[in-house]
Amino acid sequence: MAGLARLAGRNFLVVGRAGMDLYADPPGTRIEDSQRFTAALGGSAANIAVALVRQGCRAALMTCVAADAVGQFCLRQLDAYGVGRDHVRVAGGEARNSLAVVETRASDCQSVIYRNGAADFALERADVEAVEYAALSGLVVTGTALAAEPSRGAVQRAIALARGAGVPVILDIDHRPYSWASDAEASAVCGAAAALCDVIVGNEEEFSLLAGAAAMGAEAGIDAARGLVARGAQVAVYKMGEKGAVTVTAEEEIATGIYRSRALKPTGAGDSFLGAFLAALAEGRPLRDCVLRGSAAAAMVVARVGCAPAMPTQAELDRFLAEDAGPTPV
Repeated sequence: MAGLARLAGRNFLVVGRAGMDLYADPPGTRIEDSQRFTAALGGSAANIAVALVRQGCRAALMTCVAADAVGQFCLRQLDAYGVGRDHVRVAGGEARNSLAVVETRASDCQSVIYRNGAADFALERADVEAVEYAALSGLVVTGTALAAEPSRGAVQRAIALARGAGVPVILDIDHRPYSWASDAEASAVCGAAAALCDVIVGNEEEFSLLAGAAAMGAEAGIDAARGLVARGAQVAVYKMGEKGAVTVTAEEEIATGIYRSRALKPTGAGDSFLGAFLAALAEGRPLRDCVLRGSAAAAMVVARVGCAPAMPTQAELDRFLAEDAGPTPV
């Protein structure tokens, strides 16, 4: 496994999907009642890249987009946010970018996802082999990119090339059941990838997925996180929603709470968390502070409309932390 000191270069490549999010407008409107929608860049990988840029890092996206107006929308949005797209390829044929039709509602929030012929699954080995990994500070992989071929093989190759270049690999488990043939397949494929990564981030259900169908009981997820660290990972962040997080390293386990906010919707929190967390690691902050900055960024995003547009800047995050009463006790 690679050491994390290299993250100080603050130059990240994020592998995964970009798409268009359509938000029922005004906030609070149900999709079935809406007369208009606002469009924003979406997709976990694109959101993470935006979060990293907003936190003062350089970030590029590796994906494929459709050869249509929605694909062009994604490209223009990446440019507007300052996310590099040298490794974004336009896929021809019937490939389409994902569409998410979403409500801005704190509870009973609907999110309708369209991923037929997903363009991001068209990523190929040739795409990842064109990257100069020696120039990177970190490779961020989203688990959904492993859900189908040829993207799966391409991502596995990217992980191998990054490891060969001594580049830390970060996995956002990002389990979306609708993208996989079965939970068993997702467990096997994501589990194998996680075993090769330096930093693994996920929630209770996602770490439990890595534990496999044979795992039983409430401790399956945290045991999976501990097992990954025991086998060589540097950090595993086990997120538990309102109960906070447990961050596992070979030396310690750090329990942290969450920051309260007036949530408008539940989406975008995980992407914001990872971007702020990695940016703080890159700055060399203590691990507890890194997790808390990620948690604060997550609290900010759920209180704002959209995902990519809601990602806080470093100055905004600093101001939030200075003014907030602090995280919940653990």
